Amino acid sequence: MTTLIFDCDGVISDTERYGHLPAYNATFKEFGVPVEWSEDDYAIMLQIAGGKERMLKLFTPEFVAQTGLPSDPEEQKAEVARWHKRKTEIYAKMVNEGLLPPRTGIARIMRAALDGGWQLAVASTSAHPAVLAVLHAAIGKDDADRFAEIFAGDIVPKKKPAPDIYLLAMETLGADPADTIVIEDSRNGLRAATAAGLNTVVTVNGYTEEEDFSEARLVVSSLGDPGEKTQVLANRSNATPGDMITLDDLLACLPNRNLGSEANGETTSHVR
Repeated sequence: MTTLIFDCDGVISDTERYGHLPAYNATFKEFGVPVEWSEDDYAIMLQIAGGKERMLKLFTPEFVAQTGLPSDPEEQKAEVARWHKRKTEIYAKMVNEGLLPPRTGIARIMRAALDGGWQLAVASTSAHPAVLAVLHAAIGKDDADRFAEIFAGDIVPKKKPAPDIYLLAMETLGADPADTIVIEDSRNGLRAATAAGLNTVVTVNGYTEEEDFSEARLVVSSLGDPGEKTQVLANRSNATPGDMITLDDLLACLPNRNLGSEANGETTSHVR
């Protein structure tokens, strides 16, 4: 069986700029924290995997002294947990209100893969409720329920770029790395997938387009849809993309997969 694993933020939806950043800032304001991240600030924070981990970076000795926040590490973690819970609520509300539409081609590829008998999953460092909200907004609850598993949040000790979440996903799904494709959008995500021995397609976004994706099999602007063509930025696979990335293009990113000429449109008879 072919397995397709998606990252969430920046892959399923352009959540970072239009969702997470305003949700962080709204949370800081609500809790009286004198912080407002700019887009440039947030680009730096994105190098840290995990929302709570980004918030904890605020707790420098100088910041703690200025704000009267707790200096004890365990109390800091408890405070950040409160912030992050509220931030996730704000973010999920934005998603549920339709403010964060799916990225180009995501719904098309997901439904084609599900209908083709592929095993689908999400592997993200974001909180589980936030990931589920994004997935529901992208393809609806019924199709989201067809996913094999959602791996999200603090389910592994080390977040991306460590490979832990992908190793857990492979073990849980019983997937073969030779038949598994990952779709990521960032250098950290690519490093995590590559360290787990997985072939990766990258769909860049505004925060990540200048990053190094030299280990990726295929790098594109998006997966493409009839109204928005994909741009191939790098191709180290046997794929020959047209205006849109198809399932056969994804299969061609698996080095040992030989495609015939029977495929038609989105689906292929070579899905096992």
